[in-house]
Amino acid sequence: MVENRERIREDFVGLWGRMGSFWGVSPATGRVYGWLLTQADPQDAEAIRAGLDMSRGAVSMACRELQDWNLVQAHRVPGGRRVEYVPETNLERAVRSIVSTRKRREWDPILERLREWIPELKDDDSREGAVLKERLVAIEGIVALVDELADQFLKGGVVQRLGLKLLVANARRKGRGKGAS
Repeated sequence: MVENRERIREDFVGLWGRMGSFWGVSPATGRVYGWLLTQADPQDAEAIRAGLDMSRGAVSMACRELQDWNLVQAHRVPGGRRVEYVPETNLERAVRSIVSTRKRREWDPILERLREWIPELKDDDSREGAVLKERLVAIEGIVALVDELADQFLKGGVVQRLGLKLLVANARRKGRGKGAS
Protein backbone atom coordinates (compact mmCIF):
# COMPACT_ATOMS: atom_id res chain seq x y z
CA MET A 1 0.00 0.00 0.00
CA VAL A 2 2.61 2.54 1.08
CA GLU A 3 4.84 1.59 -1.87
CA ASN A 4 1.99 2.16 -4.33
CA ARG A 5 1.06 5.47 -2.72
CA GLU A 6 4.64 6.74 -2.84
CA ARG A 7 5.13 5.59 -6.44
CA ILE A 8 1.89 7.27 -7.49
CA ARG A 9 2.82 10.44 -5.58
CA GLU A 10 6.22 10.54 -7.28
CA ASP A 11 4.69 9.98 -10.73
CA PHE A 12 2.03 12.64 -10.09
CA VAL A 13 4.62 15.18 -8.92
CA GLY A 14 6.70 14.47 -12.03
CA LEU A 15 3.66 14.94 -14.24
CA TRP A 16 2.83 18.30 -12.62
CA GLY A 17 6.45 19.35 -13.05
CA ARG A 18 6.27 18.60 -16.77
CA MET A 19 2.87 20.32 -17.08
CA GLY A 20 4.16 23.50 -15.40
CA SER A 21 5.45 24.93 -18.65
CA PHE A 22 1.97 24.48 -20.17
CA TRP A 23 0.57 27.02 -17.73
CA GLY A 24 3.66 29.18 -17.57
CA VAL A 25 5.67 28.14 -14.51
CA SER A 26 8.97 26.37 -14.02
CA PRO A 27 9.07 22.59 -13.59
CA ALA A 28 10.16 23.12 -9.96
CA THR A 29 7.08 25.24 -9.28
CA GLY A 30 4.85 22.65 -10.91
CA ARG A 31 6.47 19.91 -8.81
CA VAL A 32 5.88 21.86 -5.58
CA TYR A 33 2.21 22.36 -6.43
CA GLY A 34 1.84 18.71 -7.42
CA TRP A 35 3.53 17.57 -4.21
CA LEU A 36 1.33 19.82 -2.07
CA LEU A 37 -1.74 18.39 -3.80
CA THR A 38 -0.68 14.91 -2.68
CA GLN A 39 -0.43 15.87 0.99
CA ALA A 40 -3.30 15.44 3.44
CA ASP A 41 -2.24 18.48 5.50
CA PRO A 42 -0.60 21.87 4.92
CA GLN A 43 3.19 21.65 4.65
CA ASP A 44 5.99 24.02 5.55
CA ALA A 45 8.98 24.87 3.38
CA GLU A 46 11.25 22.40 5.18
CA ALA A 47 8.84 19.51 4.55
CA ILE A 48 8.54 20.53 0.89
CA ARG A 49 12.33 20.77 0.60
CA ALA A 50 12.82 17.34 2.13
CA GLY A 51 9.95 15.74 0.20
CA LEU A 52 11.20 16.99 -3.17
CA ASP A 53 14.94 17.14 -2.46
CA MET A 54 15.06 20.80 -3.49
CA SER A 55 17.08 23.71 -2.16
CA ARG A 56 15.50 26.15 0.29
CA GLY A 57 15.81 28.91 -2.30
CA ALA A 58 14.04 26.87 -4.98
CA VAL A 59 11.21 26.01 -2.58
CA SER A 60 10.89 29.64 -1.52
CA MET A 61 10.75 30.89 -5.13
CA ALA A 62 8.24 28.20 -6.12
CA CYS A 63 5.95 28.98 -3.18
CA ARG A 64 6.05 32.70 -3.95
CA GLU A 65 5.20 32.01 -7.58
CA LEU A 66 2.34 29.70 -6.60
CA GLN A 67 0.99 32.42 -4.30
CA ASP A 68 1.14 34.89 -7.19
CA TRP A 69 -0.94 32.45 -9.26
CA ASN A 70 -3.38 32.05 -6.31
CA LEU A 71 -2.70 28.33 -6.33
CA VAL A 72 -1.22 28.23 -2.82
CA GLN A 73 -2.12 30.12 0.33
CA ALA A 74 0.51 30.74 3.01
CA HIS A 75 -0.60 30.58 6.64
CA ARG A 76 1.60 31.39 9.61
CA VAL A 77 1.46 28.73 12.30
CA PRO A 78 0.05 30.31 15.49
CA GLY A 79 2.72 31.12 18.04
CA GLY A 80 5.65 30.69 15.67
CA ARG A 81 7.43 31.94 12.59
CA ARG A 82 6.80 28.84 10.52
CA VAL A 83 4.62 29.22 7.42
CA GLU A 84 2.54 26.38 6.05
CA TYR A 85 1.35 26.19 2.47
CA VAL A 86 -2.14 25.09 1.50
CA PRO A 87 -2.76 24.26 -2.17
CA GLU A 88 -5.91 25.26 -4.05
CA THR A 89 -7.69 21.94 -4.50
CA ASN A 90 -10.88 23.21 -6.14
CA LEU A 91 -10.32 22.45 -9.84
CA GLU A 92 -12.54 25.25 -11.11
CA ARG A 93 -10.83 27.88 -8.92
CA ALA A 94 -7.37 26.57 -9.88
CA VAL A 95 -8.16 26.74 -13.61
CA ARG A 96 -9.65 30.22 -13.19
CA SER A 97 -6.49 31.36 -11.40
CA ILE A 98 -4.29 29.98 -14.18
CA VAL A 99 -6.41 31.58 -16.92
CA SER A 100 -6.59 34.90 -15.07
CA THR A 101 -2.84 35.05 -14.53
CA ARG A 102 -2.01 34.06 -18.12
CA LYS A 103 -4.49 36.64 -19.39
CA ARG A 104 -2.99 39.39 -17.22
CA ARG A 105 0.62 38.50 -18.07
CA GLU A 106 0.31 37.62 -21.75
CA TRP A 107 -2.92 38.40 -23.61
CA ASP A 108 -3.62 41.83 -22.12
CA PRO A 109 -0.16 43.24 -23.02
CA ILE A 110 -0.32 41.72 -26.53
CA LEU A 111 -3.73 43.27 -27.21
CA GLU A 112 -2.63 46.61 -25.80
CA ARG A 113 0.38 46.77 -28.10
CA LEU A 114 -1.50 45.54 -31.19
CA ARG A 115 -4.18 48.17 -30.61
CA GLU A 116 -1.45 50.85 -30.45
CA TRP A 117 0.41 49.68 -33.54
CA ILE A 118 -2.49 49.09 -35.96
CA PRO A 119 -3.66 52.74 -36.05
CA GLU A 120 -0.06 53.90 -36.48
CA LEU A 121 0.05 51.99 -39.80
CA LYS A 122 -3.09 53.56 -41.32
CA ASP A 123 -1.13 56.15 -43.33
CA ASP A 124 1.56 53.71 -44.51
CA ASP A 125 0.65 53.06 -48.17
CA SER A 126 3.64 50.83 -48.88
CA ARG A 127 3.22 47.14 -49.65
CA GLU A 128 5.23 46.25 -46.52
CA GLY A 129 3.02 48.50 -44.39
CA ALA A 130 -0.16 46.97 -45.83
CA VAL A 131 1.09 43.41 -45.23
CA LEU A 132 2.19 44.22 -41.69
CA LYS A 133 -1.12 45.91 -40.88
CA GLU A 134 -3.11 43.01 -42.38
CA ARG A 135 -1.18 40.48 -40.30
CA LEU A 136 -1.43 42.52 -37.10
CA VAL A 137 -5.19 42.93 -37.61
CA ALA A 138 -5.53 39.14 -38.09
CA ILE A 139 -3.48 38.46 -34.95
CA GLU A 140 -5.49 41.05 -33.01
CA GLY A 141 -8.73 39.36 -34.09
CA ILE A 142 -7.62 35.93 -32.86
CA VAL A 143 -6.12 37.22 -29.60
CA ALA A 144 -9.23 39.36 -28.97
CA LEU A 145 -11.45 36.29 -29.48
CA VAL A 146 -9.38 34.22 -27.04
CA ASP A 147 -9.35 37.16 -24.62
CA GLU A 148 -13.15 37.45 -24.81
CA LEU A 149 -13.51 33.71 -24.19
CA ALA A 150 -11.19 34.05 -21.20
CA ASP A 151 -13.23 36.98 -19.87
CA GLN A 152 -16.45 35.00 -20.24
CA PHE A 153 -14.87 32.00 -18.53
CA LEU A 154 -13.61 34.16 -15.66
CA LYS A 155 -17.03 35.79 -15.25
CA GLY A 156 -18.68 32.39 -15.20
CA GLY A 157 -20.60 32.79 -18.45
CA VAL A 158 -18.98 29.97 -20.38
CA VAL A 159 -18.76 27.82 -17.27
CA GLN A 160 -22.48 28.14 -16.64
CA ARG A 161 -23.40 27.43 -20.28
CA LEU A 162 -21.02 24.52 -20.63
CA GLY A 163 -21.76 23.23 -17.17
CA LEU A 164 -18.13 22.79 -16.08
CA LYS A 165 -19.22 21.73 -12.62
CA LEU A 166 -21.39 19.02 -14.18
CA LEU A 167 -18.50 17.91 -16.41
CA VAL A 168 -16.10 17.78 -13.45
CA ALA A 169 -18.63 15.84 -11.36
CA ASN A 170 -19.15 13.42 -14.24
CA ALA A 171 -15.39 12.96 -14.69
CA ARG A 172 -15.04 12.25 -10.96
CA ARG A 173 -17.80 9.63 -11.13
CA LYS A 174 -16.15 7.95 -14.11
CA GLY A 175 -12.78 8.11 -12.39
CA ARG A 176 -14.17 6.39 -9.31
CA GLY A 177 -15.73 3.72 -11.49
CA LYS A 178 -12.39 2.91 -13.13
CA GLY A 179 -10.58 2.73 -9.81
CA ALA A 180 -13.15 0.32 -8.41
CA SER A 181 -12.76 -2.27 -11.16
